[in-house]
This record gives sequence, C-alpha cells and structure tokens, in this order.
Amino acid sequence: MSVTFETMEYEIGGVKTVVKAIGTGKPVLFLHGAATLEGFDFAAGLADRFRVLLPSHPGMGFSGPAPHVSGMADLLVHYLNLLDALDLSEAPHLMGFSMGGWMATELAAVARERFDRVVLVAPAGLNDPAHPATPLGAIAPQDFPGYLAHDPAVALPYFPDGSDPGFAAAFGADRAREGEAVGRMCAPFGMGHPNLRRMLARITNPTLVVWGEEDRLLPASQAPLWCDALPSATLLRVPGAGHLVLQENPGTLTKIGDFLAA
Repeated sequence: MSVTFETMEYEIGGVKTVVKAIGTGKPVLFLHGAATLEGFDFAAGLADRFRVLLPSHPGMGFSGPAPHVSGMADLLVHYLNLLDALDLSEAPHLMGFSMGGWMATELAAVARERFDRVVLVAPAGLNDPAHPATPLGAIAPQDFPGYLAHDPAVALPYFPDGSDPGFAAAFGADRAREGEAVGRMCAPFGMGHPNLRRMLARITNPTLVVWGEEDRLLPASQAPLWCDALPSATLLRVPGAGHLVLQENPGTLTKIGDFLAA
C-alpha cells in the first residue's frame, strides 16, 4: 500500500529544505538516520493520532546541498531555524532514529523548551567503548540488509537486486551524496560527541528509548546507559527486531504513539 505525503519546501539559511508530512493532530518532528534508503512510510503508523513532520537533512534525501555543514552544531542551528519557519501552534514532540537520535539528543539538550516529549530510536552518538557500534566500513555491501534488520527480508527491498539498472544507479548516487554529507557532519568527532552523556542530563522532557534487541549496528546493550543518564526515561526493548525496528516491528509505533499521547 502506497503512503501519500504532503510536501512542503522551505529555504533555511540558503538550503532548500523539504519536509514530508502526514496525519493530523499534535506535531511530531522526526529526524532520520545516516541514510534515507528506507524512506518515511513507517510514519503512517503514527498518522492516525499525530501530524508527523519528516524533514530531509541538508544534503540528504529530498533536501538541497549544504556544503557549509561542518559538524552537528550546524544541523542544530538549521533545525532551530526550521522550527521558526514551521511556526507551529504548540511545541512538537521530537523523535530521532540512529544518527537522527544523536541529532535529537543534542537538539533537546540545547532547546528542551521547544519540545514536548522525546523518542530516541536506536540512537547513535554515545560511543561507549564497552558497547561498540559496528564500523560501517567493515560491512560488505551484500551483508548490509542483515545488519539493518534481524530478518534480512525486511531490508532487502530497499536495495538494488540487479533487475533495474536505473534504480541501482540512482541508489549508488544517493548513497554517495548522503555519505558525503554525513562525513562532513561527523568530521569533528565521528558519529557522536565525547560529552554526549553529560548533555543527556539536560533533557528533562519525558523520553522514550526504543531499541531492537537484535540490533547488529548499535547494540541494545547501550540502552541502559541512555536511560541511566536521562532524568525522565522509559525503555522499550523490542524482541526479534534489528536496527530498522520501526519497519521490522510496526507494532512498535503503537507503543510510541501511546507514550506520546500520555
């Protein structure tokens, strides 16, 4: 079943910023991960109760190039400016996945008053040596589906299978473009910040940490570290799901929606 989105476009600091939107109700700002290959169709699982706002990061997805971005601080300013442009009538909930979870963490730490509740789905950024992430460079291309989902069949449709050369070429170009943007974002400290755990103490918003127990990219053993450092955290562990927990276990979105509606 195809999912229909509204498309909005803003000029934020000279960057064409495209926001997909779906649903009605209290707004939820969702920040995606280090690639957009899985798309935003998952948001239909929240659209019955919320208006989900799905921007593409500068230089990624549907948004335009942003060669000035040289670290996470540039993205924080970008999203604060986008919030101003959206001119919402109430503080939105904030939700981030993977790299977007790291982004949402820093955003909530510096501007917690701009948001209501926070959801962090398999967030990157903590970089605890006792619970290491899998280096992306160590994963062979053909093995990526098995790292993204516990059941590789969930992730396989997002990758070229050799039957459509046009899709394969576009896929490669998109990943190269997004990889370059992520590289500049991560240039200062890698995929995270050495003081991120200190920042968590500022997030007094009620926060839900969601993690697939079979995550092979960011281990679920990190989840208690996040919850211990967050002042008002609840942990939702999802059995039998990997990194793409929202796609692999869509029922998770009902539980996230219940948390946001509380």
